[in-house]
Amino acid sequence: MTAKRHEVQMVEWTGKPAYQQVAEQLRRRIAAGEFAESRKLPSLADLQATYGVTVTVARDAIRQLKTDGLAVSHQGKGAFLTAEASDAAKLASPENAIAELRDQVARLQGEVAELRERVAGLEEK
Repeated sequence: MTAKRHEVQMVEWTGKPAYQQVAEQLRRRIAAGEFAESRKLPSLADLQATYGVTVTVARDAIRQLKTDGLAVSHQGKGAFLTAEASDAAKLASPENAIAELRDQVARLQGEVAELRERVAGLEEK
């Protein structure tokens, strides 16, 4: 099975270590539901091939996901998503967190408008 190459640049001048960049990319893929069916994350070799990084960087990226509570690993079997990984990954991504906040604000605006109408109707009585 060949690893799907993602359009990712691991650039040193971002100020973030490469393992954090890989972990962020994996969070985005988790949030998008890419691993939802199998719950299995790519192997270290697949991460190396996909992102053009060393095995140490790939291992540290998985370790970061484990630290964040998104993954667990089993010796000889690989790394797997935790039950709450998809929701946590969605909120971990700044873009997704902002989208979630926008949705919440829109819902609250609708509820406030509905409450205003109800209060206006009560005041008329």
